[in-house]
This record gives sequence, structure tokens and C-alpha cells, in this order.
Amino acid sequence: MADGGERIEDIGPKAQAFDIEEATKANRDYRSVAWTGRYLQVTLMSIPVGGDIGLEAHPETDQFLRIDAGKGRVQMGPSEHELTFEQEVSDGWCVLVPAGTWHNVTNTGDEPIQLYTIYAPVHHAAGRVHPTKDAAEADEPNDNPPEWTVQPENLAQDKHG
Repeated sequence: MADGGERIEDIGPKAQAFDIEEATKANRDYRSVAWTGRYLQVTLMSIPVGGDIGLEAHPETDQFLRIDAGKGRVQMGPSEHELTFEQEVSDGWCVLVPAGTWHNVTNTGDEPIQLYTIYAPVHHAAGRVHPTKDAAEADEPNDNPPEWTVQPENLAQDKHG
């Protein structure tokens, strides 16, 4: 994607630079891990029309999301049944999700939402690519951060609505 459609290769905790907006807009996979450091991780996502990320909470992980194409609705709150924050988002918007906050991003537009997200600490297996949301959900038991990443001592499991 950085050079005319090639996928960004996750090279682990080594120096890396690429055009993240170009890579994000070119990504067609639900989620593709672009870079994994010791303390944070960058993934590219494509949410289809009418689709969503899925209501979830990461007890030990802060998240930063940036929309580079498409439009949608972000919902967040202290529990899966109490989503007290709602915001329409589109190209150029960022979403900041504190650890433990229930959240979802739903595509309300007529084209895929192209976004990238930064997780701290690392949340997924290095280099992992999930072409669809169903593939990501099926792979969840195996999609673990690499052993060389720094994780909280008592890492709590993600929650899903």
C-alpha cells in the first residue's frame, strides 16, 4: 500500500515510516496490523457499509482511532448498556477510547470507513491480517500480543457486547 498497493509489512519493534493516510485508504481488510512495538501497535481497518467494529471494551488498553475516509457513528460509555457518548464522525476525525470504556464505531455512510487505530499496550498478534470481522472474531483466541511486548501484569480479558 505504501508503494502502489502493497500491504504494509509489520517488521516488529524496528524503525518504520510509511504514508499512513495512503495505507489506510488502500486497506481493504477488516483489520491489518501494520506495526507492532514493545508498547504500542498500529492497525489499519476497513468497516463495510452498514458494518461496525462491534461493541467491546479493552480493560487494559487505551485506543486512538482516526478516520481517513467514510462516515459513521461512535458510541462509548461505562457499560454495554450505558453508552452515554455519541458522535458522528467522518474523514479527519479522531476517537479517543480510554481503557475499560465500552465502544463501537458503526458505518452510517455509503462507502467503507477507512481508519487506523493505535493501541497501547499492544493488543493483537504482530502482522495479523483479518480480511473480515467474522475472521477476526474466529481468530480471537489466537490473536495475542507477541511475548516481546510489554503487557500489564494481570491482563484482563476483552469484553464483547
